[in-house]
Amino acid sequence: MRAVKDIRRKVRRAQTIVPFGVGGILDIRGESFVAADTRSWAASAERVESPRLARKLGVQELRSAPVIPSGKAAYASRIGPTYVRFPKWLFCPQCRNMLLWNPGLEVRDRQPVCGRCPGGPQLAPMRFIQVCRAGHMADIDWRRWAHSRSEEHSQRQCQVHRLRFLATPESSGLEALRVVCAVCRAGRNLAGISQKNILVQTGQRCPGTHPWHSEADEADPCEEKPQAVQRGASNVYFPITHSAIDIPAPAGLSEDDESAQRVVNHSFWPLFKDDEGSPVSDHLKAVIAVQCDVPEEFVESVRRRYSAEVAPVSFAADSDDDLSIAEWAAFSEPESVTNSKTFSVRRTGLGIDPEESESLRELDACISAVVVADRVREVRALEGFSRYEPSSGDGEEGEGGRVVPVNTHSRASWLPAVEIYGEGIFIAVDEERVSTWEQIPSVSEWTRRIESNLGASFKADRLRGKSGPKLLPRFVMLHTLAHHFIRQLSFDSGYNAASLRERVYARSHAPGSDLPPQAGVFIYTAAGDAEGTLGGLVRQGQPPNLAETLIRLLESAQWCSQDPLCADSTGRSLANLNRAACHACTLLPETCCEIDNSLLDRTLLIGDGDIPGFFRGVLQTALEESAEVVDLS
Repeated sequence: MRAVKDIRRKVRRAQTIVPFGVGGILDIRGESFVAADTRSWAASAERVESPRLARKLGVQELRSAPVIPSGKAAYASRIGPTYVRFPKWLFCPQCRNMLLWNPGLEVRDRQPVCGRCPGGPQLAPMRFIQVCRAGHMADIDWRRWAHSRSEEHSQRQCQVHRLRFLATPESSGLEALRVVCAVCRAGRNLAGISQKNILVQTGQRCPGTHPWHSEADEADPCEEKPQAVQRGASNVYFPITHSAIDIPAPAGLSEDDESAQRVVNHSFWPLFKDDEGSPVSDHLKAVIAVQCDVPEEFVESVRRRYSAEVAPVSFAADSDDDLSIAEWAAFSEPESVTNSKTFSVRRTGLGIDPEESESLRELDACISAVVVADRVREVRALEGFSRYEPSSGDGEEGEGGRVVPVNTHSRASWLPAVEIYGEGIFIAVDEERVSTWEQIPSVSEWTRRIESNLGASFKADRLRGKSGPKLLPRFVMLHTLAHHFIRQLSFDSGYNAASLRERVYARSHAPGSDLPPQAGVFIYTAAGDAEGTLGGLVRQGQPPNLAETLIRLLESAQWCSQDPLCADSTGRSLANLNRAACHACTLLPETCCEIDNSLLDRTLLIGDGDIPGFFRGVLQTALEESAEVVDLS
């Protein structure tokens, strides 16, 4: 009896956001698919509660793909997101015939096979596709490519789509791959296919569609030039994601304040708050009152308090649209949050005694607070994506790729999201020390040069959304500290680097703002589930482990296999946004960093001959103590 091959395609729930979210390409078992937009999501998508994140993104709610119970995949109907086969041009690895796949040929849990060859070998997708800066993606017109250098009249007039994808042993590279018409014998190899404007020269245009569009969907008029790229290239898909730590209401609120908290967190609150006197206002008020279990008069009173600007600050603490404001407040005062199932934090410390070594005492003076999070809940949402070039975030033409929303047909009322439970370590540096350090002329001048590169970058608006209106030296220093912290924890905690994420709290505020200054980092697990994680990170955040980890990361930060090129760098990576930072010493997997491995510099962390790093005193003292031990031995 012949065993039936299990070819079910499985995607984890977290992967429906990144890397296989809307518009992302999924390669699995020799097949290639692209995730369709949210119109294809089933009605059984589960709601994800994160009012702060939903308000910032301007949607009514967030939804997560439903999970198929373990062992039930063979019996479950399609309840998750739709993945469409792409590219549609396939070829047989034996007879080399090409086939333009028709969705009507799809059979559930069956791979496409060649009907001409004995044994039915599986068809393989073509390697190259076309994308444009407007976010469109389509198959290359291989018939036009094969006939683009035709010399005979019959070849130029050939309209047949019978093609073959040949590999010749006489040459190497793309010159060995050739698309040939099976009728008129016209053909062309793939040499130069990645050159700019090569598709335009062959008469190809962007169709203005996405792979999941049906014939009923109207194509967008697109004037962008299509570019040929490899299907797995890094510039095919740039997802735009947002995340927020679930911060509960502070402890000690009165019953009315807790009710007001529920009202303000309701998804209809932004509409109700601004629609006073409109016909829909009464309906919104009734819905909010029923779902929040409060009288309609109470909902109206909350709106009046907001209008009069006398509402309690407790539930409007994140008046700034940056989500870090409320998170910083919660980590700075962990005692204010109690009895929460999703946010369990407690204050600890480095545990340094007066009898400890001078380097540890110096480190203790630099660190003002240590908080371990036994359980945190993070919500990540996918807003959209861009192709060929990352989005600049400002919507201006000519700067970066255009953002494609998760719903390409109409304005999205909800966004795909996922919730993840994990653990983490929060470290805050001493505000007085870091403020004094920022006033050193060499430090401020060095940061000003980085900021000048930032201002000229197409990512300026998006990066300033994290750093604030002005790039402070503390942001670059703490961001670099977070990267080295993750690298060191990957050795000490049992998690690999790709399982950890960072949140940097060093945002500058607008002049005249009364928001408190920020100076800290939060390192947390990024691959947990509903049961949380194993506690390895919390263990490393307690004494004496944390102090030893920090000393080791500072010692390792002074060495790089690329030195002196890395240490003496005056600008590297995209748009020269990094200084002394490279893959050998500082950079992390893309899933770890919240700003694309940008704004990093070991110099501001540990210093060099001219610029004093914030932790230079700790490092020098530790090195002197190590030298004394060596001399004594």
